[in-house]
Amino acid sequence: MADKLTSEQRHRCMAAIKGKNTRPEIIVRKFLFANGLRFRIHDRRLPGTPDIVLPKYHTAIFINGCFWHGHEGCQFSHLPSTNSTFWQRKIDLNKARDMRVAVELRLRGWRVIRLWECGLKNKETSEATLQTLLRTIHTPPSSAPAISTTPGYTTPLPH
Repeated sequence: MADKLTSEQRHRCMAAIKGKNTRPEIIVRKFLFANGLRFRIHDRRLPGTPDIVLPKYHTAIFINGCFWHGHEGCQFSHLPSTNSTFWQRKIDLNKARDMRVAVELRLRGWRVIRLWECGLKNKETSEATLQTLLRTIHTPPSSAPAISTTPGYTTPLPH
């Protein structure tokens, strides 16, 4: 299916997409604050500028958009039919950067948690994702699980 917008309209539309203080980020921040956790946002001193940093728990949280970060098997992560080579390359580079940043943070002793936009879209999955996040934060890194069945949530890998 051809794009219904002109290339200039599409350019303006894509350029308007925010990268900080998105709705999923705000949902997570409100939940963490309501549960007594204090954090920093967009800490540029750390690799990748994590969306949320919990210094007390040495934890960095990234909240990824399913499309922009290529969430495997997600209904919100599909390539546009126009200019698909460009988008595939862009998403592949984003995924490679995400992996590189996670490795660098782990080497510095940080726990990395990645949340997905789809896990915060509706109330049911959002509640499950946030409760899993809270349990993971309070679990010492060495005993944190490597796999989660909660949609929209990627648990940290052990150090």
